[in-house]
Amino acid sequence: MAEDLLDKREVRIRRMFGQIAPWYDFLNHLLSLNIDKRWRERTAKLVPPAPADRGPILDLCTGTGDLALVYDRAAGGAVPIVGADFCTEMLVRAGEKARAAGAAGRVTFVEADAQSLPFGTESFQLVTNAFGLRNITDTDRGLAEMVRVLRPGGRLAVLEFSKPRHWFFGRIYRAYFRYVLPLLGQLLSRSKESAYRYLPESVLKFPDYEDLAAKFRAHGLAEVRYEPLTFGIATLYVGVKPGDPAPVT
Repeated sequence: MAEDLLDKREVRIRRMFGQIAPWYDFLNHLLSLNIDKRWRERTAKLVPPAPADRGPILDLCTGTGDLALVYDRAAGGAVPIVGADFCTEMLVRAGEKARAAGAAGRVTFVEADAQSLPFGTESFQLVTNAFGLRNITDTDRGLAEMVRVLRPGGRLAVLEFSKPRHWFFGRIYRAYFRYVLPLLGQLLSRSKESAYRYLPESVLKFPDYEDLAAKFRAHGLAEVRYEPLTFGIATLYVGVKPGDPAPVT
């Protein structure tokens, strides 16, 4: 059963997220007790946008655009932001949220596969990714593309679920994550692709902490660091593309 749940073929992942799109934001906030909002805000504080002359920002696997809109606020609307995802249903909601926030002219959304990005090499000052890296069929291809589109001196910031190490909290969290969350998520979303059973399986099998940091280094990133958030339920990973940053000409 676990192997079926962890089927990460592009067609299956796209279909799965398309099915849960109407429930995605509601369930994210409900099942995380709204902590996911704080994680995104924390990401923008720890990895703030640079001035606009350093280039635009790419939020990859943007989903319904939450992190892209957080960065728009953090930049004071002064830096162009592109949100990319390969799920049309998610992007429709992202566009609606951008319009409601008055950010439609500054934040644009593009349908794109993270493994083959339609952007030029060295285009962005910052590439962000919230809870999407583990859903990319080939993690290394996705990371290679993120590094490719970064400008020299640009940063990659990945916010991803991780496994809490604390002996007591870790046990409580794993019980919630493996049994309560899937039950509630499936009950409300009625996902035909078992999205909320896929979620804990994908997290538990995905590299975290030093293992994921090592992947960043293997793709040529420097100054790699990571910071666990909320007892390690999520972790922010940051790396810098070597080279001297230069303004856009």
